[in-house]
Amino acid sequence: MAISTLSLDEVGTLCDRVLTEVERAVVGKRDALELVLLGILADGHVLIEDFPGLAKTLIARSFSQATSLRFSRIQFTPDLMPSDVTGSSIYNQRSAEFDFRAGPIFANLLLADEINRAPPKTQAALLEAMQERQVTIEGSTHLLERPFLVLATQNPIEYEGTYPLPEAQLDRFLLRIRVGYPSREDEWGVVARRLERGTDDVELEPVVDAPTVRAMQRAIETVHVAESVGYYAVDLVSATRSSASIQVGASPRGTLALVKLARCRAALAGRDYVTPDDVKAIAPAALAHRLALRPELWVQRIRAEDIVTSLLETVPTPATEDALPAAG
Repeated sequence: MAISTLSLDEVGTLCDRVLTEVERAVVGKRDALELVLLGILADGHVLIEDFPGLAKTLIARSFSQATSLRFSRIQFTPDLMPSDVTGSSIYNQRSAEFDFRAGPIFANLLLADEINRAPPKTQAALLEAMQERQVTIEGSTHLLERPFLVLATQNPIEYEGTYPLPEAQLDRFLLRIRVGYPSREDEWGVVARRLERGTDDVELEPVVDAPTVRAMQRAIETVHVAESVGYYAVDLVSATRSSASIQVGASPRGTLALVKLARCRAALAGRDYVTPDDVKAIAPAALAHRLALRPELWVQRIRAEDIVTSLLETVPTPATEDALPAAG
């Protein structure tokens, strides 16, 4: 269904239907799924970091099925070459010319599985695509079809043979999320559904298509951001630069990400304006991966998310009434 314009009410309804469909495969992780959907609405890339077996890959595949986005998966390994990601030109003896063969990066939704297992040169092959939505191969520039979204996964264990993502590439991700272990009831729900299906695979029904996703992304631009809420986001990001616990704070790109995700969360809640609570709810996921903590905090096992949460308690919050759009 090709749709050019959507109201925010329609966006909220479609989002709820997408989440409901994805929850048929991923049980008890509504908060994490909402964050992934916010990343899709904001036309941004998502880094999913957690232990093996916590449905990171399943989340990406489920969203591709529910949104009908052209899906591609790359299993990152130490011997993966940049051309394995972007594609390359192959000599055609019949025509005596070089034919370009597109790599798996030419998709709407790209799953970069265990992205930190590939060497930096291959990781860098994603940088231009993630930022510019284009790929330059042998001097020729190829535009990527919109929407183009990267869902990358990495494990916080098994560091042997891995290449940590540099700060420049981490900053390209709109947000970083952690899935976490399910509760006792949710874990039994996973088992019960598997027994009922009689098969490992879960086939989801498409709810929207690529043009509709683009229309949903455009509708987000109509969400109002009051000046007081905008300054609140600016002050929160600025606080990361002056905190004694942080070596390097978030850049203005972090502020833009914070506001963009807050607008998406407002639309998901059926509102046409952003509240301070929207900013607070997505701040840890939007900012934590952009911070470099002081080395002594690593020993204390203090996470960047903990620092962002503490800053939320110190930065003055504007009144919710100030966030309302002006009458008329």
